[in-house]
Amino acid sequence: MKYGLLTIKNGVSNFEENWQTYWLIAIAFAVVIALEYLTPPQYVFGYLYTGPILLANSRLNRAAVFSVTLAAAGLTLLNLLIPSLERIDPPTLANRLIAVLALLVTGWLSQRNRRNEEAIADTQAQLRSQEQLARMREDFVSTLTHDLKTPLLGAIETLKYFQNGQFGEVTLIQEKVLQTMTRSHRNTLQLVQTLLDVYRNDAEGLKLQISPVNLETVAEEVIATLSELARTRQVYVTLHYGESDYRRFSWVNGDSLQLGRVFSNLVINGINHTPRSGKVEVVLESDSENQVVKILDSGPGITEEELPYLFERFYQGYSDRHVSGSGLGLYLTRQIIEAHGGTIWAENRPARGALFGFRLPARLPPAN
Repeated sequence: MKYGLLTIKNGVSNFEENWQTYWLIAIAFAVVIALEYLTPPQYVFGYLYTGPILLANSRLNRAAVFSVTLAAAGLTLLNLLIPSLERIDPPTLANRLIAVLALLVTGWLSQRNRRNEEAIADTQAQLRSQEQLARMREDFVSTLTHDLKTPLLGAIETLKYFQNGQFGEVTLIQEKVLQTMTRSHRNTLQLVQTLLDVYRNDAEGLKLQISPVNLETVAEEVIATLSELARTRQVYVTLHYGESDYRRFSWVNGDSLQLGRVFSNLVINGINHTPRSGKVEVVLESDSENQVVKILDSGPGITEEELPYLFERFYQGYSDRHVSGSGLGLYLTRQIIEAHGGTIWAENRPARGALFGFRLPARLPPAN
C-alpha cells in the first residue's frame, strides 16, 4: 500500500511539474509573440523562442520539444504576414529564415545533448553498479578465504600428529596416505592464500619489503624446494646463466619473499606443462640495466590466441597446455613483477615448448 501511495504521489508530482512547465512555456511564447507582432517584420525576435525550447527539453518529453520547436518556427514565419500584409523585402525574409534555422538547430541540438546526457547517466549507473558488485565480491572472497585458512591449518597440524605417531604406530601404507592428504591440504592452503593475496593486492596494492636480493640465491632455493614435485613428475629442473653459463650474481632491489613466489609459480607452471622425462630450464641473464630471468619448458607450447590472456585473472586456457588450476598463479606473478617496476612476458617456442620471462631493474652488489 505504501508503495502504491508513493507511486500516486510521484504521479501527481510529475503532473504538477509538467503543468508548471507548460505555463512557463506559454508565458514565454506570449512575451515573444507580443514583441514580434507589435513591431515591424524587420525586427526579428524569433531567436527568443530558444528559451521555451530549452525549457521544454529539460522537463518534457521529446514529442513536446518537437511540438514547441515547430510552433516557434511557424510563429516566426507567420509574422511575415501578420499583423499586416506588406511587401516582404529579401533581407527581412532572409532574417526570418535564419531565425527559423536557428530554432530548428536549437531543438535538434538540445535533443541530441539530452540523449548524450541520458547515455552518460546510464553508463555511470552501470559503472557504479559494477563497482559495487566488485567490492561485494572482493569482500566476500577475502572473508571466505581468510576463514578457510584456519580449518586447513588445523587439519595439516592434525595430520602431522598422525605422521609423528602420536596417535599410534603408522604403517607404511598409512604413511603414504597421510603424505598424500598433507600435500593435498597444503596445495589447497596455497590456493586459498593466492586467492586472498590477489584480491588484497587489487584492493590495497602490493606492499613490498625492499632490500638487495640476489636472484640466483632465490632461484636455487626455489628449485631445491620443488625438487620433490619435479621428481614425482619425472621432470628435470636445471639452472643456467645465459650464453656464458658461468655462476654470477644477479642483484636487484626487491622483496625476496615475493620474488620467491614468482620463481615458484613459473617453475611449477613449467613442471605442470612438461611431459615425463622432460626438462625445465631456469636461465639468468643480465645486461647493463636489467636482470632477466627466463623459464623454459619442453611442453606443447602456447597458441597465438592464448598469449594476450595468459596473465589475466582466472584465465586457464584451452590448448593442450591446460592443467586444472585456479588461473591465479600467473596473474599474481604479474602483480608482483609490475609492483617491482619490471615487465613479464611469454613466448611460444615452436616444437620446443614455451618461455616465460621477466625483467627487473639491476643494481650493483651491496658493499661488504
